[in-house]
Amino acid sequence: MSDTLLFTVLTMAVLGLLLAVVLYFVAKKFRVEEDPRIDEVESVMPGANCGGCGFAGCRAFAENAVMSETLDGIFCPVGGNAVMKKVAEKLGREVQEKAPMVAVVRCNGTCENRPRTSIYDGCASCKVENALYCGDTGCRYGCLGNGDCERACPFGAIRVNPATGLPEVDENLCTACGNCVKACPKGIIELRTKGPKNRRMYVSCMNREKGGVARKACSAACIGCRKCEKVCPFGAITVEDNLSYIDFTKCRLCRKCFDECPTHAIRAVNFPPRPAKSAAAPAPQTAAEAVEKPGLPKAEPSTPEKKEEQK
Repeated sequence: MSDTLLFTVLTMAVLGLLLAVVLYFVAKKFRVEEDPRIDEVESVMPGANCGGCGFAGCRAFAENAVMSETLDGIFCPVGGNAVMKKVAEKLGREVQEKAPMVAVVRCNGTCENRPRTSIYDGCASCKVENALYCGDTGCRYGCLGNGDCERACPFGAIRVNPATGLPEVDENLCTACGNCVKACPKGIIELRTKGPKNRRMYVSCMNREKGGVARKACSAACIGCRKCEKVCPFGAITVEDNLSYIDFTKCRLCRKCFDECPTHAIRAVNFPPRPAKSAAAPAPQTAAEAVEKPGLPKAEPSTPEKKEEQK
């Protein structure tokens, strides 16, 4: 019995050794030489592995950056321009700076603005609820408030406010990775430029119903009245399918559309309060416009006879 056991152990050991030798030579023969620059590029990456760049993690980003002839279309949203400069230095290439982006929630449907018409008592998932029916309010385009975007964000930059039922983005934490955009089944989250001094404007509504129907579902909905489109001096606003949209590449932040919108569907973020209008000073009156004040004698024109009497 002991001899059989010893023979079995020795056989397995020899077999394992032979297989190890075979695998060693196979690995040597079919070894793929990897560009050492891949490790160098990966070393300057943030290591978030969020997929916001469009690749499966920072390693895949580094591989594609090395293999590509230019860095056009390759950008790390987490590291931003600072990381991309380091990547360009490692590869001896040039890279164009991009305006920082941030996620915005295009929905004004708070609990106050958008009353419930039914109660959803299923799985707390926007994807599941959207697959079952349009939602528990009259607006089938609005946020469902189950927090899929919050769970998808690896940086904790978006939270659902229990008071309003809407997600709110912390622009200081948001890296514009786009995970929340992909997670939202309603498509109400969009990546836009942060804008100069972090000021930006956008239409916070996705309702494409006609004005009366949209307003009935949400008191702060865009009604497609085109007032904002007409007042914009830069042609940055278009209205399609009863919904207004502000092109952030054309918008000059004049806020004329914000003042014109009758439903307050347009958001103006991080703008300072406008100064109070002071009372205009009365314009100086001309001689022809002068009005005689009560209680004062009227001045008579001087004549030669009057002058003689005075003497």
